[in-house]
Amino acid sequence: MIPLSLILLAVSTHVELVNEVVRIPAGDWRYVEVGLKQRPAFVSADYTVEPGSGEVRLALVERERLEQLQSKLGGDALPEGALAISAAGRSGRLRYRARVRGEYAVVVDNRLGSRPAAAHLRVSLDFGARPGPEVTSLSPARQLTVIVITFAVFFGIVSYSARRLLQGIRR
Repeated sequence: MIPLSLILLAVSTHVELVNEVVRIPAGDWRYVEVGLKQRPAFVSADYTVEPGSGEVRLALVERERLEQLQSKLGGDALPEGALAISAAGRSGRLRYRARVRGEYAVVVDNRLGSRPAAAHLRVSLDFGARPGPEVTSLSPARQLTVIVITFAVFFGIVSYSARRLLQGIRR
């Protein structure tokens, strides 16, 4: 008989790659390699900066793009073609559906910072994420536009129907 834990392990689609504190000197960066050799996955990275540290940001890049980042001395720009970038801050999150197998890297960037940073970094892969577009929501301005158009069409139909009914009653 196969142990239950072995079955659950085989069914698991979530793999945690990194869960540790990364120390980044001021004006520098560090990276974690993410290899997708078997099949595409959903790459997830979260960070929280420890008290007393500066702000950092995350970026997901293809492994070859790291050479561009190494060649940019003193620049604050991430390499062209970064797949996903988080905003600089004390905490942040990065999510990306890597549809192509290959070598990637999650970059923890402190080149904008004037003091060293220590960030608790968590990087994981999820192979079971459903394919297809991710669910999104409309911006508040578009939501308002949809509501206004819906009300206008509704009241237009009600007004037209009321007028036709009144004309039918008067005959």
